Amino acid sequence: MTLTKADIVDTITERLGYSKVKSSETVETVLEIIKDSLEEGDDVLISGFGKLCVKDKAARKGRNPATGADLMLDKRRVVTFKSSTILRNKVNEK
Repeated sequence: MTLTKADIVDTITERLGYSKVKSSETVETVLEIIKDSLEEGDDVLISGFGKLCVKDKAARKGRNPATGADLMLDKRRVVTFKSSTILRNKVNEK
C-alpha cells in the first residue's frame, strides 16, 4: 500500500485533533519548505528519517529505446535520498 498525502493529512487530523483544512495546510507548508530548499541546492536533513540531497549529473550519451537512435542527454540535477540508521533499522526489524 502506498502512503499518500491525503493519508498523511488524515493521520494528522486524527492524532493531533486538527481540522482537515489545518492539517492539509500544515502538510503543504512542510512540503513547500522542502521543495524550496532543494530548488536552492540545499540538502534537507530530517533527523531519524534521512537526508535528501541535490546532485548534479553531467551530460551523457543515451539511446532512444524505441528507435535505437543515439542522442545526448542534457546535464541535470536529481534528488537522492539516504535513509538514517534509525529508519534503516526500523524497516529491517519486520
